[in-house]
Amino acid sequence: MVLSHIWGIYTHPKKEWQAIADRHESFINSLTHTLFIALIPAACSYYSSVYTGWSIGAGDPIYLTADSALAIAILMYCGLVGGVLALGLMAHWMAHEFGADPSHVQSIEVSAYTATPLYMVGFATLYPELWFIMCVGLAGIAYAVYMLYTGVPIVMGIDEDRGFIYASSLVTVGMVFMVSMLGLTVFMWSAGIGPAFTQ
Repeated sequence: MVLSHIWGIYTHPKKEWQAIADRHESFINSLTHTLFIALIPAACSYYSSVYTGWSIGAGDPIYLTADSALAIAILMYCGLVGGVLALGLMAHWMAHEFGADPSHVQSIEVSAYTATPLYMVGFATLYPELWFIMCVGLAGIAYAVYMLYTGVPIVMGIDEDRGFIYASSLVTVGMVFMVSMLGLTVFMWSAGIGPAFTQ
């Protein structure tokens, strides 16, 4: 069932990882989970950008036009979904180097459910104060990393010692993906494809 694991991820993560590992529902289920959960940061950021305004230090809130915010929200959504799929493919490829032979479904499951705490941080953008979003974002990153370290041995079938190194490698890959997306954003802005602000 779509989104059925969210509560367990926060209340009893190891037990929930075991339930995920026992079921291995399907690629479609993991993808559907990702498609729904990625809507949270995209939709909340759109709303805040258009209707609430972003407060960055002193001064008046900054607003985007509806068209500009929608374009950014769509690109964000595609990037969030694509990031989960790319990390899942990388997790599958790397697992063989650590003596495991998981299916593509297992790899996508690890990627999708690890990303869930990060995407839930999207609710924080409904209170668009930069300091608040940074604090909640750091907590989301920390919990996502914890989820990855606890989930890898259970879902991927890698023993805990090698699983720690494997999970650390995946964290590094995830950081590279994130920096690459930020670099692409800077490139697009410098090429003149950027947000349009309201006056």
